[in-house]
Amino acid sequence: MKVVASLAARYAVKFLRRTFDTHSFAKQLPDIKPYVPNFKTAIQHFCIHAGGRAVIDGIEKNLALAPHHVEASKATLRNYGNTSSSSIWYELEHIEDHQSMKRGDRVLQIAFGSGFKCNSAVWLRMKN
Repeated sequence: MKVVASLAARYAVKFLRRTFDTHSFAKQLPDIKPYVPNFKTAIQHFCIHAGGRAVIDGIEKNLALAPHHVEASKATLRNYGNTSSSSIWYELEHIEDHQSMKRGDRVLQIAFGSGFKCNSAVWLRMKN
């Protein structure tokens, strides 16, 4: 009996998918793009978790960052590898050593964990 119910349920799902995928209502729905704020207006430097090239490239693309914004993350990945969330501190050191940080600059640190975990912090440079 369980097999028959399973097959019937699977058939019903396939039927509904075929019906609604070709339905004119689905074709009339607008293509709504998500709002992504321009972080570059408030943030001067970015420390993105160097969990891999795909992570850095994905954040760069989706936040519309310039290549110099992800330079510290890529250098950290190249020099130290994936050091998990602690990579953001190596990136901050790289920014301080190789980019011009001045008083009032803000740094956005973004770190990812397993699953859907994500933490971020904004730091304000107080001294020159």
